[in-house]
Amino acid sequence: MSFRIKGMQNASSYMGVADHSRNTFLELKKKKVHRYVIFKIDEKQNEVVVEKTGGPAESYEDFTDSLPEDDCRYAVYDFDFVTSENCQKSKIFFIAWAPGISRIRSKMLYATSKNGFKTALDGVQYEIQATDPTEMDLEVIRDRAH
Repeated sequence: MSFRIKGMQNASSYMGVADHSRNTFLELKKKKVHRYVIFKIDEKQNEVVVEKTGGPAESYEDFTDSLPEDDCRYAVYDFDFVTSENCQKSKIFFIAWAPGISRIRSKMLYATSKNGFKTALDGVQYEIQATDPTEMDLEVIRDRAH
């Protein structure tokens, strides 16, 4: 699957989504095989690929520690919580990680590709854009999920 990057008119304006990326997301969504998936853009292949997955027992801290401090990534995180009615729930978050110290080219590439990629991941319930860890800490996730 490919999608067109808005505002770009040349041959590199199509970004693919690797089948493995879609399948890994579906494993998180339907089978709960992964707690999180971190994706990166492979500029040579011009597609979004899986960089890392975290098992169901991994913590939110394991997830945030896996994001690079100086480069952009996309990620999905399956957040489990208990409602005030004592019901077990799960919400899937899409996180666009773009730290302030990333290269400008990387920030632009991730920003222009984000909506097309997120659309390819059917089942994302919330989106968070973060430029530093405080914008996506566990309290932010918890507040958005309830």
